[in-house]
Amino acid sequence: MSPFRARPPAVPTVLLDDTVVRIIRWDFEPGADTGHHVHGLGYVVVPMTDCQFLVEEEGGSRRVDVAKGIAYRRDAGVAHNVVNAGSEPMSFIEIEYK
Repeated sequence: MSPFRARPPAVPTVLLDDTVVRIIRWDFEPGADTGHHVHGLGYVVVPMTDCQFLVEEEGGSRRVDVAKGIAYRRDAGVAHNVVNAGSEPMSFIEIEYK
């Protein structure tokens, strides 16, 4: 991976990491991204704000808008980069189950 980034990084804050779950709060300024990553665990996302995601995947990019408080889950193995495509800061809680 290049040491140069075109986008600001999203800020992860680990809230809990034990034998059962890992809980991370992600905070994004407009345009910030997570960087490409692969999820080794299944996970649940709970938006703390309205989120305007740009999801960059191997097959292309897609916009996904998720309202504050509307949780969703994904299986392990997901590979993507998540970008705040909105004009306001956004945040969500990610709960990975071990």
